[in-house]
Amino acid sequence: MASLDKSSVKKVVLAYSGGLDTSIILRWLQDVYQCEIVTFTADLGQGEELEPARAKAEMMGAKEIFIDDLREEFVSDYVFPMFRANALYEGVYLLGTSIARPLIAKRQIEIARMTGADAVCHGATGKGNDQVRFELGYYALQPDIKVISPWREWDLTSRNKLIDFAERHQIPIAKDKRGEAPFSVDANLLHISAEGKVLEDPADEAPDYVYSRTVDPVDAPDAPTTVEIEFEKGDAIAIDGQHLSPAALLTRLNELGGANGVGRLDMVENRFVGMKSRGIYETPGGTVLLPAHRAMESITLDREATHLKDELMPRYAKLIYNGFWFSPEREMLQALIDKSQERVTGKVRLKLYKGSVSVIGRESDHSLYSMDHVTFEEDDVYDQHDAEGFIKLNALRLRLEAMRDSQ
Repeated sequence: MASLDKSSVKKVVLAYSGGLDTSIILRWLQDVYQCEIVTFTADLGQGEELEPARAKAEMMGAKEIFIDDLREEFVSDYVFPMFRANALYEGVYLLGTSIARPLIAKRQIEIARMTGADAVCHGATGKGNDQVRFELGYYALQPDIKVISPWREWDLTSRNKLIDFAERHQIPIAKDKRGEAPFSVDANLLHISAEGKVLEDPADEAPDYVYSRTVDPVDAPDAPTTVEIEFEKGDAIAIDGQHLSPAALLTRLNELGGANGVGRLDMVENRFVGMKSRGIYETPGGTVLLPAHRAMESITLDREATHLKDELMPRYAKLIYNGFWFSPEREMLQALIDKSQERVTGKVRLKLYKGSVSVIGRESDHSLYSMDHVTFEEDDVYDQHDAEGFIKLNALRLRLEAMRDSQ
C-alpha cells in the first residue's frame, strides 16, 4: 500500500491516553503531519483518573479535546452481546482487550465527523492485534478515512529513542516511565492484561506483582462467597436481588470475583498477525458471569439450539479477536445468538472460593427441565419401552456396516 500523503491530512483524531507513548505521538503528528490534532480519551473503566489527560493535551496544543465516559455503552452494547454467545478465544480467553477496540474506533469516527477531521490515529504497534482491530473498525465505518499508524512509520524504535524524543520536546515523563517498564498493560472494566518484558518467556511463572485485580487464591477467604445473578433475555440485570446498570453490575462482579481470587489466566495465544504471545489476564467479573450464563441456558435453551451455539461460538470469538466486530458475518451470528436468548431469563446461584466458581442452583419460569420426566421414581409421563425402538433405529446403520465388514 502506498504511504499516506502527509500534506493531505488537515485534521486528525488521536486515540489519546495521556501517557508517554500517546503524548509522543501527539507531538510527532504536529511535527511530521503539521495538522490540527483532536484528542479522544475513552473511559472504559480502566480505573485511572482521566482529567490529567485533558490538561496534558491542552498543554501540548490539541485544538479540541474529548473525554468520554463510555462504560455503560461498553458493557451493554459490546460486553453483554459477546457474553450471550459464551465467547472464548482458543477455549480460555474472555476477549477483554479485543471487545474494547471496536467501541474506541466507532467513537473516533464519530468525533472525526463532528469535528471535520479527515484522519484518525492510534498508538498500537506493528506487531500486535490492536492495529488490525482499530483499522478494520475505522474502514468499516468510514471507508475513505485516512489512517495514521505511527509505529509503522517512525524511527523511534527503542525506549531510549522515545525518552530522548520526549526530553527534546519537553514532554513530561513520569518517574516510573524513565526505567524499562516491567510489562505492558491494557485495562478496562472487563479485564486487565499484562504482556511483554518480564513475561515474555512462557516457561517462567509470572511474578506476584503482575496481578492487580485479584487476590492470590491462596490468600482468598477461607469461607466461600455465595452470589445470585438474575438474567433477563440472556443479560445479567441484578446481583443478590439488587438491580444494577450494566457497568455497575460488572463492577460488582469484579469486586466479588477479585476478592475470592477468581479470574486469573496465564495463556499463550495465537495472534492474528501470525506470532504467538504470552499474556496474563485478570477477568474476575467475566469469569463469574460466563458459567452463570451457561447455567441459565442449561435449563431454558433447547438441546439443539445449545449445541448449535457451541459450534458457532469459536467462529464468533475468532471474529472478535481478529477485529471483525463490524463485519456482516458477526452481525448475522449476533442475530442468531440474540434470538436464542429470548427465554434465557431466571436466577443462578454460584459459590466463589479460592479461585473457583461453582454453580449451585438455577431456576426459571421458562425452564425446560421437567422433574416429571427425569425422576428415578415411578412416573406417568414417560414410557420407557419407547427407548427400544429409538435405539434400534439409531443402531441400524451401525449394524449394517458391521454385517458388511464381517462378510
